[in-house]
Amino acid sequence: MLEEELKKLIIDVLELEDITPDDIKTDEPLFIDGLGLDSIDALELGMALKKKYALKMGSDKDENKKHFYSVKTLADFIRSQGK
Repeated sequence: MLEEELKKLIIDVLELEDITPDDIKTDEPLFIDGLGLDSIDALELGMALKKKYALKMGSDKDENKKHFYSVKTLADFIRSQGK
């Protein structure tokens, strides 16, 4: 399942210790509230996602924020690009 794969990727890329995929809620916010990631985490995660899924990110910051809101929105974005 793509959502589980993304949870594992988030943990590996950001080296989140003491967190398992089960700890990350699929529709919980990844930034500030929820998982509490920051802008540096967003850059690292974005680069890893581009590399793994060959994602094309737009230049619209608000649009990108929507895609990175949660594991579910990331999975939907990847699916929308046919990956």
